[in-house]
Amino acid sequence: MKDKPKIVIIGGGFGGLQAAKDLGGEDVEVTLIDKKNHHTFQPLLYQVATAVLSPGEIASPIRRILHKFKNVQVILGEVVGFDLTKKSVKLADESEIAFDYLIVAAGARHSYFGHEEWEDSAPGLKTVEDALEIRRRVLLAFELAEREAYLTGVKKHLNFVVVGAGATGVEMAGAIAGIARQALANDFNLIDTKKALVMLLEGGDRVLNTFSPELSERAKKDLEDLGVEVYLNSFVTEVEAGRVKYSDKWINCDVLVWATGVAASHLGKDLGVETDKAGRVFVNNDLSLATDKNIFVIGDMASLKQADGKPVPGVAPAAIQMAQTATANILNDLKNKPRKDFKYWDKGSMATIGKSKAIVEAGRLKMTGFLAWLAWLFVHVISLIGFKNRLYVLSEWFWAYLTRERSARLITGDADELRDALIFLEAKPETKISLKKSN
Repeated sequence: MKDKPKIVIIGGGFGGLQAAKDLGGEDVEVTLIDKKNHHTFQPLLYQVATAVLSPGEIASPIRRILHKFKNVQVILGEVVGFDLTKKSVKLADESEIAFDYLIVAAGARHSYFGHEEWEDSAPGLKTVEDALEIRRRVLLAFELAEREAYLTGVKKHLNFVVVGAGATGVEMAGAIAGIARQALANDFNLIDTKKALVMLLEGGDRVLNTFSPELSERAKKDLEDLGVEVYLNSFVTEVEAGRVKYSDKWINCDVLVWATGVAASHLGKDLGVETDKAGRVFVNNDLSLATDKNIFVIGDMASLKQADGKPVPGVAPAAIQMAQTATANILNDLKNKPRKDFKYWDKGSMATIGKSKAIVEAGRLKMTGFLAWLAWLFVHVISLIGFKNRLYVLSEWFWAYLTRERSARLITGDADELRDALIFLEAKPETKISLKKSN
């Protein structure tokens, strides 16, 4: 009996998961490899970071999602490279997995533009672990300020800085402002959380620059109405523990969040083909490599231009559509049918700024305010995996909308790390606290 074609998928994000679903039930052997055992709905990570949702409400075990497909095997492991001659994937434990077809969908991380040492002081937001670390820092900053006021009588005003005014940065800044001015406003006796400063630094000339200028301006106004100070044309040039430098001036900050720049997974460079400055792999129109038609690269790792010359954006709908094209081409190969080129269908963009504030743009359709916020809520709830997840998220949003309460306000992390922060505070009460990311 002839062996079934072996298809290996790297990554359990939007693209990898869609590819596994599309190949589930087909006459092929599928192996999905990811170093995490769960799929994360990344567009809602900022809500975990700002204590609206818990991780389990936006993440689901990959094995559970794919359990009905008996031809799909899920492997927990970290891919570190390839042997393209032997057609195998190398794992960190030195084991190898052979393939006939390979789909690389390992995603991307934030780029620090050659300054990786900034990450400890300015974490990005791509994983559940990132979100929990940012949540810890934000909540701990308020707790330490209250403690300082109790012990010393010094009531300092906190300063939160978000770098990058794309969707993640805008949503993050608006959510932090919501925590300070609404959710925590009545919980502290000595400090006034409503006086916390939230700054959004953007190197470009407007926020959300993928939206139309009028929607971009509306988003900026909504942010300012929430109390966020928006600084445009403000490039960050230095980052240190407890402070950041932009436009040739230093400012102190209690929490710094990095939401700009994209660097594709290092695995792209290991494929032995040309990549762009962000590490994205240049692919053919059918999403395969120029050097190997049986290897596909999709999602944030792929660099491909649309018919109008614009690059395919690194967003979830694009990754899902790429997965559908790649799997269709593999199945067409097996049926001796011609491949098809990838064509991106832009379903529109949306971003939420705060309670009842959002913007939506889909072709000529433009919405703002409460209706846009309802549309954003509906799309994100529908996109979540699992009926239970949708119910949980809806209930949490409804509760937060009515009461302004955040149900996931837990400070997690090493107790020794908290002790070190307190010791530092007692030694230098006038100094801003450095909340270094745990290993």
